[in-house]
Amino acid sequence: MNFLALIGRTLLHFFNATGQFVWFLGTTLCHTFRAPYHWRQIGRQVVDIGYYSLPVVGLTALFTGMVLALQSHSGFSRFDAESAIPTVVVLSITRELGPVMAGLMVAGRIGAAIAAELGTMRVTEQIDALTTLSTNPHKYLIVPRLLAATFMMPLLVLISDIIGVFGGFLVCVYSLHFNASNYLSQTWEYLEFGDVTSGLWKAAVFGAIVALMGCYNGFNSKGGAQGVGAATTNAVVSASILILISNYLLTGILFASN
Repeated sequence: MNFLALIGRTLLHFFNATGQFVWFLGTTLCHTFRAPYHWRQIGRQVVDIGYYSLPVVGLTALFTGMVLALQSHSGFSRFDAESAIPTVVVLSITRELGPVMAGLMVAGRIGAAIAAELGTMRVTEQIDALTTLSTNPHKYLIVPRLLAATFMMPLLVLISDIIGVFGGFLVCVYSLHFNASNYLSQTWEYLEFGDVTSGLWKAAVFGAIVALMGCYNGFNSKGGAQGVGAATTNAVVSASILILISNYLLTGILFASN
């Protein structure tokens, strides 16, 4: 009977958490598509999420491209297929590694920051104070972060793609002694517009996931400083897992015809 009670409590907790998140998501989306907007808050989040995330995203993309070029050369040299390295680097980065690595880095930086900030506001009753002052917390706190993350992540990923491909170019030309003009021409020859746009669509979804997980866990945190810490951890872990799951689903949808 204790085992059955454990299963029942687990299911009830799961359905309760699912219901809370669905209500939170529906409320947020309703306010997202309804004026007015707090443009100053949106601008502040654009700078925080976009501009201040450039260093970590850029460094991650640079070394990812460099390592990818080295590993591709190590494997392809066994089959005398070194000429395929530029194609592998550019397609891997634009389709998968650029969006996923940028999403995970932003989840670690921004998701944790959003959860900690909103969690602190919740446990110190600042969110309740906003409601008392007739300011909708969803409209003032959550919508600006959701819009900023959704629109800035594709821009971050586009820059990440450029830096990652450049990292592969540096390794191939200056370490593996490829011809620079041949490398660039082969990169442009096999790169298609859909390869880039598919990664940008993924980036927009990943940005929304990071913002939603950070806001949801922070907005519903409780229990003082310990609760804020738990909310921050849950925000990063849940966002990272959902990014990987949604990446698989989006890849199946975007490249199903191929």
